[in-house]
Amino acid sequence: MKIMKKIGVFGDSILKGIQMDPETKKYVVRNNIDLDKIENKHFVSIDNFSMFGCTINKGYSMLQRRLEKRSFDIVLLEYGGNDCDFNWANIADSPNDNHIPNTPLSAFIDIYIKMIKELRGKYIEPILTTLPPLEPQRFFDWFCKGLNKDNVLKWLGTVNTIYRWQEKYSRAIEHIGFLTNTIVIDLRGAFLNQFRVDELLCEDGVHPNTKGQNIITETFLNFSRKSCINKNMVYV
Repeated sequence: MKIMKKIGVFGDSILKGIQMDPETKKYVVRNNIDLDKIENKHFVSIDNFSMFGCTINKGYSMLQRRLEKRSFDIVLLEYGGNDCDFNWANIADSPNDNHIPNTPLSAFIDIYIKMIKELRGKYIEPILTTLPPLEPQRFFDWFCKGLNKDNVLKWLGTVNTIYRWQEKYSRAIEHIGFLTNTIVIDLRGAFLNQFRVDELLCEDGVHPNTKGQNIITETFLNFSRKSCINKNMVYV
């Protein structure tokens, strides 16, 4: 008799399915990441605990609470987007000061490794994902709306710094996968394989729209079809 595997998904607004409504300009849950399709196709049970605005610190606390009440065979972890973000209002007010992200990179790496070790200590297989790319100009225009953009640019140097900084965290996830021999699903690569990445993102430049969410679904489905699941990085 085939036993259904239990999968827990812990992440931020990307896997929560948050989109920006183009008419109201407000964030809404519009999740077209078809987890039901994955469940039906591969005989698994998926519970999605992803949360809007979640950093890895909050995610770790949430994971520990959930593990006290239930068990999983696999836990999918998707963090980094909020961790690498800054307080843009503070930067606009004080562009000459030193500013740190919500979670400094060294702490981000340490906490991720702790999560992986804790899961394996409970005989749960962790899987990580890289970060979908952002569109820096849209991100800048949206998140710095109403702020002194000249001051923010003074601190950044160029809007492309936003892209490179976020990419640094995504690359760190790849490195964590290598260090801990953990599978990494390359969402970033799946987006970058598309000709027009900008068409996959909402107006804020960071949240995938329906087309982008469909890319995530296909990436997960492609991953689940692969037999080489023991490799660190799975490119799709």
